[in-house]
Amino acid sequence: RAQGDTYQVVADVSQFQPPDIVVTTSNCHVAIQAEKVAEDGTVCDTFTHKCQLPEDTDPLSVSCALTEAGTLVITARRR
Repeated sequence: RAQGDTYQVVADVSQFQPPDIVVTTSNCHVAIQAEKVAEDGTVCDTFTHKCQLPEDTDPLSVSCALTEAGTLVITARRR
């Protein structure tokens, strides 16, 4: 969603711990991947989301923050 001079992607990743969440950017695409691993080493939950940032966003301005409620907010400035 666009808000003023920024663009935001919001995802609910509350079922994962911060070390389990990986955010990557490439060619104006953002990918969110999270994986919960059980004590025995098996994967018990996964989350994957990919989206394309609008062309007017600055790819070097992408940042992300995780709220206490488990909402991941990825922000990019618009040119």
